[in-house]
Amino acid sequence: MRFFDLSHTIEPGMPVYPGSPAPGITSLFSLDRHGFAERVLTLSSHTGTHLDFPSHMLEGGRSLDDFGVECFFGKGYAMDVRTDGGDIVTLDDCLRFEEEIRSCEFLLLCSGWSRFWGEPAYYSGYPVLSPEAARWLSGIGLKGIGVDMISVDAPSDERYRIHNLLLENGIVIIENLNNLSPLLTLTFSFSCFPLRFAGAEASPARVVAIAE
Repeated sequence: MRFFDLSHTIEPGMPVYPGSPAPGITSLFSLDRHGFAERVLTLSSHTGTHLDFPSHMLEGGRSLDDFGVECFFGKGYAMDVRTDGGDIVTLDDCLRFEEEIRSCEFLLLCSGWSRFWGEPAYYSGYPVLSPEAARWLSGIGLKGIGVDMISVDAPSDERYRIHNLLLENGIVIIENLNNLSPLLTLTFSFSCFPLRFAGAEASPARVVAIAE
């Protein structure tokens, strides 16, 4: 088996969604003074590679509490949506891969945008699903949709149409994935297990693909 770590490292100074706080990691106890080490982590639930649940956007929407652990593991498929920027992933684009998409449980959109991680270019210009494509994907039984970008919505979309279309249909959204391009030619299982804390509308996750 081959394992692919698809997560970004959580560290001070890392990219965060505009307006979200940067994570903090401070020493609480140290080996030299206390004989053991322990640190305090301060972070948003949307830090780094993370999952969005319906309660992130929807009044009365399901939180992590309402999802069984089996919802975070299944067959994955990486769809090539690499572009020079600004393109829309249309329904026709998705239908070209209909057989592969219908046979998976987690669809990963490989835009290649993770190459801009840590640069201003990461925050804009990435491709996004059209509402028609998101609506079609919402109706075929997927567990989740993941992207190697900061959001499934364009920065200019203050209505968060794609978030809402997916979350209304119980589809978990995985954002800020990394290193998706090696998966484009592989058959793989996908795991995105979140931290388990009460009432979570989102959670950081260690996301891994496992190829035979």
